[in-house]
Amino acid sequence: MHRVGTAESVVQNLLIARSSESAQLEIGEEVIDESLTHIGRIVDIFGPVSRPYVAITPHSDLPLGRYLGAKLYAR
Repeated sequence: MHRVGTAESVVQNLLIARSSESAQLEIGEEVIDESLTHIGRIVDIFGPVSRPYVAITPHSDLPLGRYLGAKLYAR
């Protein structure tokens, strides 16, 4: 398990997170929160190379707004 980053916004049913500087990210990785709740999968990585943004598609009809500010992880 490794850190993805912090959730910052919800856009068109995608959760957008700002990655941490040392994040090793791959499209298709499963994303979870601190309580190991499965949130979704990484579908896009974009922005500056040093700290890119990550677009996460939810697995179900989760209320994505409740994850704003949450630390997210991948496994």
